[in-house]
Amino acid sequence: MPEYPKVRVNKIMSITDPDTGQPGKQIELVEVRPRTQFGLYGAREDESKLIMNVISHFQSMGLFPAMPQLVLPKLTLFLSETEYEMLGIRFEVNEIYELQLKDGVISLKRSVEGV
Repeated sequence: MPEYPKVRVNKIMSITDPDTGQPGKQIELVEVRPRTQFGLYGAREDESKLIMNVISHFQSMGLFPAMPQLVLPKLTLFLSETEYEMLGIRFEVNEIYELQLKDGVISLKRSVEGV
């Protein structure tokens, strides 16, 4: 089974179509990639794991900021209220979807697993 890119609902905004004055929605989807682990050069593997565990512990205490995930803009939808209803997906911020591209069709499937 192919690996589909994962996208996260980053932002949902109410908009007004400038031509018709009709209400709509802007849905911003961003690609989310897992963080890559950086290595500690010059350290042995067991020392490296120990250091990463200590840093992780400090981050959980709020002493060091957590490294953010790499987030890349992927798809922005501008939909009228009617189009949004026809789509049949009730987007919520931070929901994760698989972005499937096949034979000229773009589809979104709710991801059952995290990033």
